[in-house]
Amino acid sequence: MDTPPSAPGAVPTDGSAVRIGALVPLTRPGWVAAGRHLLAGLELAVREVNDAGGIAGRPLELVVRDTAADPLRAAAAVDELAHLGVAALAGEYHSVVARAVAARADALGLPYLCSSAVLDALTEQPTQWVARLCPPQSRGWQIYADFLLGAGHSRIAVAAQPSVYWASGTRILRDHLAPRGGTVSELDMNALTPAAVCDALVDHRATALLLLVGHPEPAVPIVRTVRRDRRLTEIMIGAPAGQPEFAEWATLLGEDGAGVPFLRYLPERLCPLGARVEAALRERLAEAPSFVAFEGYDTVAVLAEALRTHGTDRARIAESWPRVAVEGTRGQIRFSRTPGLGVWQWAGTPVQVVDRDPAEPARFRIRHTG
Repeated sequence: MDTPPSAPGAVPTDGSAVRIGALVPLTRPGWVAAGRHLLAGLELAVREVNDAGGIAGRPLELVVRDTAADPLRAAAAVDELAHLGVAALAGEYHSVVARAVAARADALGLPYLCSSAVLDALTEQPTQWVARLCPPQSRGWQIYADFLLGAGHSRIAVAAQPSVYWASGTRILRDHLAPRGGTVSELDMNALTPAAVCDALVDHRATALLLLVGHPEPAVPIVRTVRRDRRLTEIMIGAPAGQPEFAEWATLLGEDGAGVPFLRYLPERLCPLGARVEAALRERLAEAPSFVAFEGYDTVAVLAEALRTHGTDRARIAESWPRVAVEGTRGQIRFSRTPGLGVWQWAGTPVQVVDRDPAEPARFRIRHTG
């Protein structure tokens, strides 16, 4: 239960809990599986911080709000959490939602560590209040484009829905592939059925189809239809945004969902901390943790270190981003300013292209690293 609201901008100093606002998609149309994994990582890290004595003897507490992938709902939650006196904000998976959170956090002077939203333009202008753990979309999707070329694919089709995020991804792919002889054809999924997508792929002589669409609809019907079209037995289906990472993908598609490469932000081999956290997350989730769960854990690890070292004052937390040095589950985390980005960015996030092994769909194969 929430404690009574404190004055706007105030952070309790009476020995009560140090509070972090957690923004997570937990209901549709949000990507619920991603939200569940993100929250599991956040909660596990909070438990471990408190088992180790908390923040200068004060317990760390998450105040969780469901964004449901709604930017307006998320912005309202930021206002509420600021009034409740949280020291910082954490989380979010959907880029359009994280962008709304970042804008409101910047306006209120509230530190926000974005866990898992990759859109380059997370803020309209540079800000000291926002830092990010996941790699910017331009980096990850350029690595994915390099994978496509290395695998012999230069005629790419993208099945896309209207979205700032999908449009940005398409632009990154086209800009990176065009100088290397690659082409990108856009298929508007507001206008095409899965069967019409198959016809368009034949017409364009595409060798790869990328799913820049929501999951499970319309991603799952598209995959099923393409897999069953005898004209397209050689086409590669890809999903750079990571839809096949979660167990629901394999449950819904079975063998059809294997061999669909996607971006994953994990190292080839976990460090001892990562391996220990992986085991704890597996027990908490009752399934293999996704990279999103590790992002959640690392988010709290960074914020806890900032709180221990610099206290609960919001301005001091934001000022600490360039001085952070935390051993995370996926490597040492340090933030820097990256040209073209308006937020403090962890530049060392590991990036892989992986897929589910057709011979064993529960197992992931690393296809490319960047």
